Amino acid sequence: MLAQRTLKTLTQAVGVGLHSGQRVELTLRPAAPDTGIVFRRVDLPEPVDIPVRAESVTDTRLASTISVGQAKVFTVEHLMSACAGLGIDNLYVDITAEEVPILDGSASSFVFLLQSAGIVEQNAPKRFLRVLKTVQVSEGEGSNTKWAKLEPFHGYKLSFEIDFRHPAVDSTGQQVVFDMSEGVYSRDIARARTFGFTKDVEMMRANGLALGGGLDNAIVMDDYKVLNADGLRYDDEFVKHKILDAMGDLYIVGKPLLAAYSAFRSGHAMNNQLLRALLAQPDAYEIVTFDKSSQAPKGFAALQPAW
Repeated sequence: MLAQRTLKTLTQAVGVGLHSGQRVELTLRPAAPDTGIVFRRVDLPEPVDIPVRAESVTDTRLASTISVGQAKVFTVEHLMSACAGLGIDNLYVDITAEEVPILDGSASSFVFLLQSAGIVEQNAPKRFLRVLKTVQVSEGEGSNTKWAKLEPFHGYKLSFEIDFRHPAVDSTGQQVVFDMSEGVYSRDIARARTFGFTKDVEMMRANGLALGGGLDNAIVMDDYKVLNADGLRYDDEFVKHKILDAMGDLYIVGKPLLAAYSAFRSGHAMNNQLLRALLAQPDAYEIVTFDKSSQAPKGFAALQPAW
């Protein structure tokens, strides 16, 4: 049986929110089979659980936000991406503020946290969401077009193309394909950092956003070049971060996908629209388990190695 996974023990981190600038404590705890990933706002007078699922997403401007009633948690995508990349099914995330800490701007710190706690298999079959027919969402026309789609595929493969029309970005790789059966998430994707432009940062800060952002947790560019002294971690770090984000956004569906995802200029909003379009068509997917690990697509059976 290909089994569900959780943590062996709890692990903690302290950081600041990218947009809020607030100090936040994060505690990742093991959870029972079929719990899924649940954020818990422990700073509220009565703690509120916010289960991760597509319908929980209430805002996708600049980050993915999930809510239950008035309680919300935003910028969940990097932690969700790490969980997807390492195959974590069940997890409690206790959080003391409304934004997940940005840490170094990538998913690598979350990968380290999860791996340092230890990952264990549970006595329950891992449930996959298998895509049965192509689902696509798009908007805009001509040079403003953007789209994202899911197609049937025995495995999990993501392809992303960017088009920022900025000299620093245009001089790097514009398209990346990451296949879980061939690549290693922690090595190939997890270290790609979020990025922004100085002109946007100034406007965002005026609106009370990006208050925790800086050169130690993001790639920052002026009109021409990257301002970080140590440059890029990958030759194609920008588009790899979009793959990282997409893996986190799509894992909000609550189960690992068996599908091929491809996108052009997509973002948090379109990724969530894609999930909702998929779930709106009951004949477009099914939930499957694998009695034998050998039946599962390559890349899912083995615990993801540390880098």
